Amino acid sequence: MAVPVPSSVEPAQRTRLPGLRRALAPIADARGTTRTMLWLGVGITLAFILIALFAPVIAPYDFDTFQANGERFDQLEAPSTDHLMGTNVQSTDVLSRIIWGTQTELKVVLVSLFFSISIGVPLGLFAGYFGGKLDRALVLVMDALFVFPFLLLAIVIAFLLADKVGQGILSAAIAITVVYIPLYFRVVRNHTISIREEPFVEAARALGARPLTIIRKYVFFNVVQNVPPLATLNAADAILTLAALGFLGYGIQPTDGAEWGYDVNRAVSDAASGIWWTGLFPGLAIVLLVVGLTLLGEGLSETINPVLRKRPKAEADLSGSVAEAETP
Repeated sequence: MAVPVPSSVEPAQRTRLPGLRRALAPIADARGTTRTMLWLGVGITLAFILIALFAPVIAPYDFDTFQANGERFDQLEAPSTDHLMGTNVQSTDVLSRIIWGTQTELKVVLVSLFFSISIGVPLGLFAGYFGGKLDRALVLVMDALFVFPFLLLAIVIAFLLADKVGQGILSAAIAITVVYIPLYFRVVRNHTISIREEPFVEAARALGARPLTIIRKYVFFNVVQNVPPLATLNAADAILTLAALGFLGYGIQPTDGAEWGYDVNRAVSDAASGIWWTGLFPGLAIVLLVVGLTLLGEGLSETINPVLRKRPKAEADLSGSVAEAETP
């Protein structure tokens, strides 16, 4: 026996679907270079995500496997049918390390972005809306973090966490998180300061709405639209920061997972001997993922931002008015 669906569910569905359509409308209406850039970035980023998700299935070996069937792999073996991208000085398969490294890179980036957004956005909302001493104190702290170059700050944080947390995914994510919290704070705070003086916020305040209610219902949804493009661009920069940490020896330990920056560091000495595959393929992986995330971020920025978004120009049909004007 079929259970009747309450009629109250239908209006909720009707209100959700139009809201989703309005949110996706700018992306669907993207044209020209913006559309090409956006979907190319989506394709490259999605390919790396699928590689990371299915790494246990598609990787020929584990990231630290150096032998099979009781026989050790040859060191620095050139690309062949047995090892499509060759082997490195540790006799591990380069292709397997790149595939497992994709999973490591995306894990660190996702964790760092989650912490950065979870901390930077609320701080920016409260500082921008309330102002006063809270705003001045937070601005002072964020400006102090901005004084340090991003990579130097990440190295300092990773060095301090090495003894307590270790050199793993969590420590690398925390080091990158500290770098990007001031960016989200600045963007959200500046936008909140302009939004809090808008008439609809003044009307809600005059009707007796509490500050937390105003921030949650009116300010947040007008400010959060700037976060996705910024998060995507920061993800591309986080890949470079993580690779730099691994190259300098402050990233993830080789026993904890594969990391492209560490592989590039190990391949520096190989390049002098004409061994190109140990450094070329990890470097290409870094470049491709950074390019994909950058194209995605720029495409989202030009699509979501109403100032940058280009709307198709409607062509006016003036033939009828011209005919009427010529009629005596």
